[in-house]
Amino acid sequence: MSHARLCCRLSFLLLFAILYSSGVRAQSPVDPGKLPVRTLLYLKWRGMPSGDARKNNSLFALWDDPQFTPARDSFLDSFLNNSTNQKDKPKITREEFQQYITLLDNPFLFGYQRQPESHNATKAPASKTAAPPAWNGSFFIYDRTGKEALLSKAVMQLRGADSEIPKLTNLTVAGVPALKIERKGGTSYWAESGKYAVSANEMSVFEETLNVVNGKPAISVLSQSAAYQEAKPLLDGGILEFFLGVPSAEQIALNSPESASTQIRVLLSALKLDSLHSLAGHITLQGAKTRVTGAILGDPAPGGLFDIWADGQANPVSMGYLSPDTVNYGETQFNLLGIYNTLKRAFSGSGTGSSGQMTDQVEKMAETRLGMPLPDALALTTGEVAWIENSPTLDEGQKIYLLGITNKPDALKLTRSLMGDRIASERSEGNTTYLKISLQGGQTSVGVAQWNFYYLAMTPTLLFGSSKSDTLHKYVAQTPASPDAGQFKSLLAARRQFPEKLNGFSYFDYQKVDWPGLRQKWIADANKAAQTAKTTDATATNKKLADWLLQVDPDVFPKHLHCMTGASWKDAKGVHFDEWLD
Repeated sequence: MSHARLCCRLSFLLLFAILYSSGVRAQSPVDPGKLPVRTLLYLKWRGMPSGDARKNNSLFALWDDPQFTPARDSFLDSFLNNSTNQKDKPKITREEFQQYITLLDNPFLFGYQRQPESHNATKAPASKTAAPPAWNGSFFIYDRTGKEALLSKAVMQLRGADSEIPKLTNLTVAGVPALKIERKGGTSYWAESGKYAVSANEMSVFEETLNVVNGKPAISVLSQSAAYQEAKPLLDGGILEFFLGVPSAEQIALNSPESASTQIRVLLSALKLDSLHSLAGHITLQGAKTRVTGAILGDPAPGGLFDIWADGQANPVSMGYLSPDTVNYGETQFNLLGIYNTLKRAFSGSGTGSSGQMTDQVEKMAETRLGMPLPDALALTTGEVAWIENSPTLDEGQKIYLLGITNKPDALKLTRSLMGDRIASERSEGNTTYLKISLQGGQTSVGVAQWNFYYLAMTPTLLFGSSKSDTLHKYVAQTPASPDAGQFKSLLAARRQFPEKLNGFSYFDYQKVDWPGLRQKWIADANKAAQTAKTTDATATNKKLADWLLQVDPDVFPKHLHCMTGASWKDAKGVHFDEWLD
């Protein structure tokens, strides 16, 4: 069977691997640094952690808790019996699932090699009208130690379920007996060499991958690339690591249709794509906590793609509206002018005079609609966007959204221009202006037909938004507290583990959630959605969700889950992100 189809059919097992697998630590996988230098991306799973790591981790403990067993089994049965998941796939029984999931006790490495410059020349189309074969540089390496028989059983079952009978050809590649599988949809290759099983869709990639697992890497390997060396500190340790080397404009143009390659090259060069080097990170288990650490690395000098990320703040205005009841808080900052300038630079420098003219026309249209130049409109916001949730049952009606502003009179003028006849009413109280916005309907010369309202309040520094008027007034009337107030002790402690200036921060306190109440709310919402669903599939899905929620013991969650914290920041190396689940 094809490598892509095999990966697709087995990929859903990864979702359950961390939770269902037995926790046997396997041998180390192939060193990604020995992959060919053309490797564009890879994902390396190191195998299940030790029994102690599983036992001590909050996420594992929740999944393994006997109180969660009915919900876990119900979810698994629903997944295995889902006709959509089983469509065009072999029927997998619960017993087979329990067997096959142990395949993920062992390490594997999935990757993709970019197209070599010689690909088009070596794979020229047979005629002028025929399109050249599409490049598929994906490959898969699996450490099958102790799983040889089970792997063979899984592969044979998946191949036997195919409606199409493929053409199979035995051959030798890199000194290893291999199998060529040809189908209408493409060709793939499979081999088992020593403790490894290897698959790929391109012969050149397949051969190079076999050489890697057999200890004969290419002369130019990934560890020699500057992007990989820069990302290496983010790739050490953990149960899972990922790496994506951002290709250059020239490399992307090479893989594009010939008719568009020049334009794509010019556009990406104008965007300064080369200022991005890589995306890399890893997942680790640290005692009770699960941590995801990563970064977008590159050159953050002004005038490049990193301009779209804000530099960050130490004390966001929105933090002053937190309270001892806050369950969920999130804050992020956008560099709107940076985004605007980046897009303008890209389209204005796309290589044709018409592009510059079109950019000017769009700006003039925006200025007419907004009543001011687009850069001036964007400068009316600080870029800070936040949300605060104080409801223990996560009631959306009690959630507030905040947007930082810099000039209230002009910001109010802009809001009126944007909302137009959607504004049902406007009034002022002190230095606050309240707006009632119709999300459906509008004012006409005949009369007013408006419904489904949303509520806004603009102060000198913030624009508040909520679906409930009472919620809006409660927050506006609140006197902003100092970020150092003792009532924010746990949140501040979480924030202080990161750099002082952040351009994104989130905090969710699971201990403040009313889990029984939340479950009942979700069940009611699912039943309501099932009654109003427009399709039978949607009705069935919502009914299954309600049935599954009935199996959940809400008391199990606060036993294991405490909080989730995340942050992002920008520095001289790029943009970093760090997420913790405790």
